[in-house]
Amino acid sequence: MIQFIKHLIPLVKPYRFRLGLGVFFGILAGFVEPLAIVVATGVFQLIFTPEAISAESVLKGLPPFARELVPQFVLDWLTTVQKALAGSDIRTNLGAVIILVSLIPFVMFLRGLLGYLNSYCLQWVSIRAVTDLRVRLFEHLMSLSSGFFAKTNTGELMSRTMMDTGTLQNIISNATVTIIKDPATLIGLVALLLWKAPGLTAISIIVMPLCVIPIIIYGRKGRRSARKMQNELAGLSSVMTEAFTGFRIIKAYNLERTVTAQFRSASSKVVGLFMRIVRSIETPGPLLETCGSVGVALVFLYLVLRGNKQIDYGDFIIMLGSMYSMYRPIKQLARLQNNLLQAQAASERVFELLATQSSIPEPANPRPLQAAGAEVTFEHVEFAYGEKTVVRDVTLTVKPGQLVALVGHSGSGKTTLTNLLLRFYDPQKGSIRIGGVDIRDVATSELRSQIAVVIQETILFNDTIRNNIALGRPGASEADIIEAAKHAHAHEFIVEQPDGYNTVIGEKGVNLSGGQRQRLAIARAVIKDAPILILDEATNALDPQIEREVQAVLDELMVGRTTFCIAHRFSTILHADLIVVMDQGRIVETGTHDELIKLGGVYQKLYALQFKT
Repeated sequence: MIQFIKHLIPLVKPYRFRLGLGVFFGILAGFVEPLAIVVATGVFQLIFTPEAISAESVLKGLPPFARELVPQFVLDWLTTVQKALAGSDIRTNLGAVIILVSLIPFVMFLRGLLGYLNSYCLQWVSIRAVTDLRVRLFEHLMSLSSGFFAKTNTGELMSRTMMDTGTLQNIISNATVTIIKDPATLIGLVALLLWKAPGLTAISIIVMPLCVIPIIIYGRKGRRSARKMQNELAGLSSVMTEAFTGFRIIKAYNLERTVTAQFRSASSKVVGLFMRIVRSIETPGPLLETCGSVGVALVFLYLVLRGNKQIDYGDFIIMLGSMYSMYRPIKQLARLQNNLLQAQAASERVFELLATQSSIPEPANPRPLQAAGAEVTFEHVEFAYGEKTVVRDVTLTVKPGQLVALVGHSGSGKTTLTNLLLRFYDPQKGSIRIGGVDIRDVATSELRSQIAVVIQETILFNDTIRNNIALGRPGASEADIIEAAKHAHAHEFIVEQPDGYNTVIGEKGVNLSGGQRQRLAIARAVIKDAPILILDEATNALDPQIEREVQAVLDELMVGRTTFCIAHRFSTILHADLIVVMDQGRIVETGTHDELIKLGGVYQKLYALQFKT
């Protein structure tokens, strides 16, 4: 719990002024509750037994520091009213009675106002603090390497970013209100009880230590269940994410019932864990009330056994009202402990994720990079995914402006090589240099700003065509965007869209055809105007007619750029300056198409296999 609080302090620190206001209003609201009991009792005594009391005795229920805050004119007025009511019929002083009675709703209004200000300020702080945490978590995730995302479930990341922080926010919003106001109320009531009737108070609270036992027991159960429930919610998010992204396969194979059964099973587990948490939160409340009622019963028994000694009924009413008023804050504090344990379980997952270090460290003193007109060299590069080595001792030099084609069977290491160039991963051995500069000594943002990528699985966003193209160079002018679209042969179909460049293309560009999506991706690469270009099977998923159109666009894009082209269709790489043949992570052959055909090795066999009738 201490570690949990240490994590929260930096979150609320930027909002400490509003937090201080909330704490101040909460303390005032807490102390107004015992004041309400004193006022109600005093009004009752002044109206119905005025001859037996004085103004000073009415205020006797207040602690000394509180009595000193009462203005003298209030004391004088109360003395006048007391004498008037004591000497005449109450109905002849109806105005004074109305004023006295109105003190009760006034105090309750004051209590409600202070409670509102307390809740508003603390909730204002909590939502902003948790939103800052959510943004910080998302920003941290964006800084992690591709290796992290390759081995982490998307649904779990969504659950931690939204659900865990949401749980944290909901609980903190309620807990911060309770943790300030209710202790103040409890302190005020206990102080009032000890001031008015210390002996009876001691008797009534003798059973209170027994109440701590169920709070501890159920608190532990609640924490375990909360941790499990957060994990199950992550599984539920995973099922939904896979169902929504793979809906075509689900419908094509009639898997609706199967997926629904998985969702129902995951939901049932969440329900069971949620009800465990409810039991752990709600059970201590009735136990506390029972213990409190036992304390009251002990007071009555003590008064009976004490004999017929005179009882100050005003003090007794104050004591009785205070004891029953103590149940609510005690019960709320008992719930608070369980709520904080639930929040702790959620926060552990969030801060665990924040503690995850990127496997791609940024250089302490990054070197500048000039990729235009620079050689790209791979020097004895080796890389493994876990224990599986996928790139073995690769040494390759690519001259400026060359088109290099990477070919080989699936899993031979072609895409991994380009991922290493983009520094999605770092090689375990060897180095990659651009213009003689090791890319590990360059800021990743600068490195990637000089590399454009077009891949088979075109990634577009649920935004306008204009904004999707402009992602290649944020802040690009309208003229630049249109010029890039024209270079990519996309302008023609764009202007035919209902809203032209302002047309929203749907999630992943679902409203466009495959060829149109690919040409938008090419336009994005065109506007970036990077000196290095990576084409990862950019036309592999297109039909022959669209492939020829897109390939013509790519040929224009490659002019003057150092290009790495991964292609399964050899027809797209026959004119490459250098063909690199890979097999089981190694470079086994290099040369032009004609040279490799004459060599009669791996490339010739792959080529013959693809083009045989």
